[in-house]
Amino acid sequence: MKTLMISMVIGFAAGIIDIIPMIINKLDKKAILSAFLQYFFVSIVILNINLPNIAWWLQGGIVSLCLALPIILIVSRNLNEKKAPPIMVAMSIILGTLISIAGHFII
Repeated sequence: MKTLMISMVIGFAAGIIDIIPMIINKLDKKAILSAFLQYFFVSIVILNINLPNIAWWLQGGIVSLCLALPIILIVSRNLNEKKAPPIMVAMSIILGTLISIAGHFII
């Protein structure tokens, strides 16, 4: 139960970090909610998974990127969004790694 609560708090923080630029740029509310929920639930998965033969700090970036790929592919189909997919890839790797680091030192 402790791990779940900590992962939810970390996920809440990661979600807020991800949506701040979206709010500043006045993006669609559903897109903002989707991004927040993505990192809220990704943190629960990252902190409760153990990938064999992969360093603990690298697991978060890998899992986060893999779980974000469907969303990134949908966004990349939109012809008006050329800059968004690389930013989404970078944010998923960075936030996933930060989630792993935070979870490793807090749990």
